[in-house]
Amino acid sequence: MNASSTFWSRRRAAVAAEEQAEQAALDQDAHKAELALREEQTDAEILAELDLPDPDTLRPGDDIVRFMARAVPERIRQRALRKLWRRNPVLANLDGLNDYDGDFTGVSTDPVLTTYQVGKGLMAHLQEMARQAIEDEPVPVETPTEPEPVIAVAEPVEPEPEPEPEIRQPRRMRFSHPEGQA
Repeated sequence: MNASSTFWSRRRAAVAAEEQAEQAALDQDAHKAELALREEQTDAEILAELDLPDPDTLRPGDDIVRFMARAVPERIRQRALRKLWRRNPVLANLDGLNDYDGDFTGVSTDPVLTTYQVGKGLMAHLQEMARQAIEDEPVPVETPTEPEPVIAVAEPVEPEPEPEPEIRQPRRMRFSHPEGQA
């Protein structure tokens, strides 16, 4: 009996969720249709219809919450927010002490120079440095003062062959039974 009541309670919850989703979709469609109608109207007509003041006439301390309503088109909402940001000294005049305002660790804005070359890597740079070092270094001229000693050539000695490892026989199990016990 518990399993059937759980099934029906889940079923009722699923039906309620479907109805809520359908209602949300209908509300969304109605809202889009309303916004499409408002897009054709001028800002002055929309402000008069919604009984809102002109966003450009807002003063410090005025409440802009009414401009955040769902019925207000985005362009009017943005105008009200811009006015708020310009009029409020806390928001308009940043002191630079806010976190993440800027990166003050880098002095210059030059791009990072690197010796790495795509497809060549760092090797080409190192080879060029070695070539320049060889060109810059004077080559000492050696004059032989003594004749080089003659070294006797010895015949190569063949190494002794390594002894082959002896092959061990595989171990087998051996059983011994004392007489008479088997």
